[in-house]
Amino acid sequence: MRAPVKAVIAAAAVAVLGAACSSPQTSAGDELMVFAAASLKSTFTDLGARFEKDNPGTTVRFNFAGSSDLVAQLTQGAPADVFASADSANMTKAVDGGLVSGEPVAFAANTLIIVTPPGNPSRVATFADLARPGIQVVICAPQVPCGAATDKVEKATGVSLTPVSEESSVTDVLGKITSGQADAGLVYVTDAKGAGDKVTSVAFPDAARAVNVYPIAVLNQARSRSAAKRFVDLVTGSRGRDVLVAAGFAEP
Repeated sequence: MRAPVKAVIAAAAVAVLGAACSSPQTSAGDELMVFAAASLKSTFTDLGARFEKDNPGTTVRFNFAGSSDLVAQLTQGAPADVFASADSANMTKAVDGGLVSGEPVAFAANTLIIVTPPGNPSRVATFADLARPGIQVVICAPQVPCGAATDKVEKATGVSLTPVSEESSVTDVLGKITSGQADAGLVYVTDAKGAGDKVTSVAFPDAARAVNVYPIAVLNQARSRSAAKRFVDLVTGSRGRDVLVAAGFAEP
């Protein structure tokens, strides 16, 4: 009976050793969950595909939503490895809540722009035009980064908007415009660029008073800190910067 037992033990040891020697940086079947601001959907989907190519066996999954919603989900225990916010305020909430490992890194910046249905039928030309009687305006809710930026512009200009809708993410605002449900909306430059000819964009100088800086961080609950850090490094490195700049993001 001893010989077979020794043989089984030896075989198991060889199998474990072989697996250890052949394992890549991230083992087969690993999954990286990234919580990211809705305005990052296009760029992060691209970067996620690049990460998977560089890390065979790893699947990158995303949860795109308003940054405030993402923080609420994380606070309630939603599993995630990386968090990328559209502003520093929501990242600060995550840090103060003990969710973040290490220091967040700023990787991009974004500003607001007015979007209208194609051709700008309401002839919106300035931020003040959004307050004209009869103009149906859609903006982000105050707790969402794009909403907080809108509030800053309102205070800086003295122009008070009366929106017909306050959305939970910038992509929802864009959707209201592309579907013809409103005359104008406030979104990020990157969202307007991504929408192409589905909207007409109207830049306004006061947007410079409310620039949003995007930070990213590894989360304390990350299942693989090393994989999460590699994703952060991709986003903040030269390849990530190229993708972000091409989408219209500015450097922080």
